[in-house]
Amino acid sequence: MFYKGDKIVYPVYGGGIVEDIEKDENGESYYLISTIFGGLKIKLSTAKAENVGLRKVSSEKEVIETIKQVSSSQITSSDNWNQRYKENLQKIKTGRLEEVAQVAKNLKLRENTKNLSNVEKKMFNNAKQIIISEIILSNNIVKEKAEELLANLLFNC
Repeated sequence: MFYKGDKIVYPVYGGGIVEDIEKDENGESYYLISTIFGGLKIKLSTAKAENVGLRKVSSEKEVIETIKQVSSSQITSSDNWNQRYKENLQKIKTGRLEEVAQVAKNLKLRENTKNLSNVEKKMFNNAKQIIISEIILSNNIVKEKAEELLANLLFNC
């Protein structure tokens, strides 16, 4: 259960805030969510929130530790573009920080050695955006500082 003002992560869309909770004429409750990036407004049934993977933003410590752990781990991915894309998409859809960070690291490593296709570039940017939105909400910092933190922790730039 989430409450008005809670900081959340919505898989694929990233971090956001529960702006309100309302009921429709049938008595069904909905979360009204505003995402950090893109100004997206989402209306999500409270009954479906767990199924889609909606979760609270991790603590500042958890975010940093998770990113550091992914940074120091070995990540393997398929050489087959189609299989790699499916694997990465599944990880992003979980909404779990660790898995999204794995996608970002994997695509960054691939970008360092080969050109990413336009689809993989878009996926890489989406994964970074999801992570950055959680960093912003957990650390209460601006986007530029969150990007810098991500680069230092995950990409060692």
